[in-house]
Amino acid sequence: MSHSYDDRAGELREFFFDTAQELLQQLSDEGLKLEKQPGDAETVRSIRRIVHTLKGDAAACGCRELSELAHEFEDVLAGEGFSAGTSLAEAVFTATDVFAALLKAYRRKSKLPSVEPLRKLVQALAREQKSLPPKRARKKAKTSLPATWSEYEKLAMQQAAQQGRNVYHFTVRLDPHCAMPIAGRQLVLNAMAPLGEVLGTRPETGSTDAARKMEVLFASDQPVGQLATRFHIPTITSEVQQELLLEAAKPSRKEPAKAVETPAMEPLEASAPAVPVPSENILRVDAERIDNVLNLVGELIIGKSMLQQAMNEFSRRFPKDPARARFADAMAFQSRVLSDLQRSVMKVRMVPVEQLFRRFPRLVRDVAKHCDKQVELTLSGQDTDLDKSLLDAITEPLTHLVRNAVSHGIESAAEREKAGKPAHGTIHLKAYHQGNQVVVEVSDDGHGVDVRKVRERALQNQLVSAEEASGMSEADLLSLVFRPGFSTAEEITEISGRGVGLDVVQSVLQRMKGSVELENHPGRGTTFRLKLPLTLAIIKALLFRVEHKLYAIPLNAVAEIARARQSDLHRVDHYEVLQLRDQVLPLIRLGRTAAEDHKIFVLVIHMGERKLGLIVDSLEGEEELVIKALDDQAVATDLISGASILGDGRVVLILHLPALVERFAKARPQEAGAMTSGLLLSHAERHSAGAIPAVGGQA
Repeated sequence: MSHSYDDRAGELREFFFDTAQELLQQLSDEGLKLEKQPGDAETVRSIRRIVHTLKGDAAACGCRELSELAHEFEDVLAGEGFSAGTSLAEAVFTATDVFAALLKAYRRKSKLPSVEPLRKLVQALAREQKSLPPKRARKKAKTSLPATWSEYEKLAMQQAAQQGRNVYHFTVRLDPHCAMPIAGRQLVLNAMAPLGEVLGTRPETGSTDAARKMEVLFASDQPVGQLATRFHIPTITSEVQQELLLEAAKPSRKEPAKAVETPAMEPLEASAPAVPVPSENILRVDAERIDNVLNLVGELIIGKSMLQQAMNEFSRRFPKDPARARFADAMAFQSRVLSDLQRSVMKVRMVPVEQLFRRFPRLVRDVAKHCDKQVELTLSGQDTDLDKSLLDAITEPLTHLVRNAVSHGIESAAEREKAGKPAHGTIHLKAYHQGNQVVVEVSDDGHGVDVRKVRERALQNQLVSAEEASGMSEADLLSLVFRPGFSTAEEITEISGRGVGLDVVQSVLQRMKGSVELENHPGRGTTFRLKLPLTLAIIKALLFRVEHKLYAIPLNAVAEIARARQSDLHRVDHYEVLQLRDQVLPLIRLGRTAAEDHKIFVLVIHMGERKLGLIVDSLEGEEELVIKALDDQAVATDLISGASILGDGRVVLILHLPALVERFAKARPQEAGAMTSGLLLSHAERHSAGAIPAVGGQA
């Protein structure tokens, strides 16, 4: 019995830490509303409900300091009014920050932070309330009203009865000692789910109301006595009452079944829309388990390639065998099912970027206030899905970009009015799918990047020489802002000027096999564009050979494939180039220069605004590859991002294009000649590539 109680307590505590983050986000959102509409009574009531819920949940989990502080804040929120002396919105923001810091300390079991900033604000609000003239006492509203079901829910009742299920109205009262009513209500709904269908709840599912009474509209073919017994949970519920609203209709041989109406129900129109049934069958699964399933799907894809190789060999040896067609049909069916399985597993890992975007309105508000600027944030594409691991990884880079947009990009109100712009600056966060990538953009309507200042600062920091700077294009100069330690800020502040930020953005994006682009419009603003793969596990790739070695690059990075001869290549400032139609295409030679004038392939790739060509010896075709990570001992270069195994056992190395292009861009002209003798295949890298064991053949 003790073990069962401990398990339930642990479950409630984990549930508290998860739901508390959502409560804090709601609290921050309500604070932003209150700042725009000071004194709005409904918003204040909503804030008080959130704080009340947080107080009760914290007390149940033993978070005494958080519970007591929330109780003090709730008492102030219950007051009749506030003067203009202390901003209630500011107190809400401070409470959000202090509560978040306390939760973080509780979870890490570390030293608790100081709560004095919030306590002083609460005491100031309390003093101001006492100084206000008393208002007339208002009649207290009834807190316990009978549940009223919507037209959709009434229609769902009739449909359930027609399907042969009884419809019950359950009234569940929570145990007075249950200090976490929201979690308790969820446990009751979890107990109901296997026995029938929840058609409606009051308070509604997901509500932050801390009411200890719950009413449930429930459809089931189980006897009511068994249901009431199952819904009673020790230490969670104290009383369960039931009432039969609709009895299951019994079909007649002569006429179709009809729903039995109760006098309390109003007639419904025939055109009423279908009922959206809330789903209670939600499972919380550890991300590691999903990763394991995804890894197994990857192994199945390798197995599919092996079967395809065997099938091709069988077809060549026995072209007229009647079993060949049956094998081909089976392979096609397996391929379709495997593709559906892969998409389904990937969808489980996908979450909307709205989870990340929600934190930025508060961030922009705080940074703009610190910089004494007027900035508005607009959002679009919040429903765009992205792999959860990638979403977590871009949090820091996106935060850097948004903070830089406020501190660096947006001008002061006076400067904007002088330039003929509105006093309020605008930052726009946007997300959308582009092929098999997700693009996240951070745009502002500020003054843009001063290319002249970038050149001067690069020379001061000795990032480039004067000779190199004179020959650099605007795009090349803009790429310098991603160099470590680079900053154009005139002074060091808490927000900017420390030379940390954009280099972190680029390094994180490259680590995730993504890229970052900078689009500059002087006087009109800038756009930073983050491009991320939908997943880091499986990619469509183009395979090619360089000096008899097999390599691959993501297929979506290839703009086109050109054929050329050695004699078609030219040198400009020690760089190899190719005249491709009306453009001069810089080239990167991965292998050693061939002596004879033989045909070569040029893979034209786009990396941001840069367009380059990769010289390869031959093409091997397209393939779906399962990426396997390699440690530093296996491959001693940052130009390889991973490896994969083909169906015939060969190992293919996957090139890291951003690192490849960056090394080419950083190379000085006098070093370009050395690069063309084999950028990728140095002696050490050859040795490490050969050290990867192949399953059934040479790589």
